[in-house]
Amino acid sequence: MRRRAVLTSGALTGALALTGCSGSGAQSGQDKADLSVSSPYMPQPVSSDMAAGFLTITNKGGAGDRLTSVTSDLAGQITMHSTVGGAMAEKPAFAIPAHGRLVFRSGGNHLMFEQLKRAPKQGQTVTVKLTFAESGSLTVEMPVESATYNPSTGH
Repeated sequence: MRRRAVLTSGALTGALALTGCSGSGAQSGQDKADLSVSSPYMPQPVSSDMAAGFLTITNKGGAGDRLTSVTSDLAGQITMHSTVGGAMAEKPAFAIPAHGRLVFRSGGNHLMFEQLKRAPKQGQTVTVKLTFAESGSLTVEMPVESATYNPSTGH
């Protein structure tokens, strides 16, 4: 009797494992976002209460997602802004299309770190948590660069 219970249990475990594998394989890359972050940086702020942040979010997945919030222990609040035709506007979320990118750069979309709790200095890093509507969150280490840093030249 005991032997039968062990075999039944083992067969059930194997069936569940196979079901789990086929389920996750069917979703990977095809119908969900696959997000990564590159080129994060913060220019050393010239103001004692505000700073800007820049990065690129790449989505290699088959479904879009949305960046819904950004937080950091450095700031009381982080807002997301778009800049179009020289006009800056706060946005509650940014779309990241399937097989696309969301770029935050100087003169364009950017993050505003407000109510700074300390002044970050060049050479330090700032930990930032990006939260997405579908993909959960990603934690990013954002290096603090010189106030005049240009990512295209590295200076």
